Amino acid sequence: AAAPTVSAGAAASASRAEAGPRRGCAAVLERARGFAAGSAPSMGHGHGHGAPSEAETIAVTFHEKDGSETTVRAAIGHSMLEVAHRNDIELEGACEGSLACSTCHVIIDDQAVYDALPEPDDDENDMLDLAFGLTETSRLGCQVIAAKELDGMTLSLPRATRNFAVDGFVPKPH
Repeated sequence: AAAPTVSAGAAASASRAEAGPRRGCAAVLERARGFAAGSAPSMGHGHGHGAPSEAETIAVTFHEKDGSETTVRAAIGHSMLEVAHRNDIELEGACEGSLACSTCHVIIDDQAVYDALPEPDDDENDMLDLAFGLTETSRLGCQVIAAKELDGMTLSLPRATRNFAVDGFVPKPH
């Protein structure tokens, strides 16, 4: 009897399944797609299509380190780290969202909003353990993804971060 054949696509899917859960950016995007289901579509990667319309964004207020408050529009599907960088809000993100630091630590000001977010995974919790000023509603900004259900959310930025690589380094978004 001939051995059954497997298509290249099926073999790739099987090999990804055997590799275990996705980590880093791939995991963030996978969770964002699931969490934002039913919300306005993602804006993609920003290739000159102009600013997102209000229907494709939510309002997010950042309480900054200096005590000032900044309200911005966040595109559905984008992380709060990306939103902060695009709006010149001082949220470090030394690892650029790869779950390798805690410098994008934010505090969700409303417990109900915090409860509406997907649970942090083990990788995020490990990094949060290193965060300065950890609270019960702390999350990493790279893991908080804009979704319609979060419209009006308020985030506070801790007064300091712990960057074990280069203290004070602020990477430029790409």
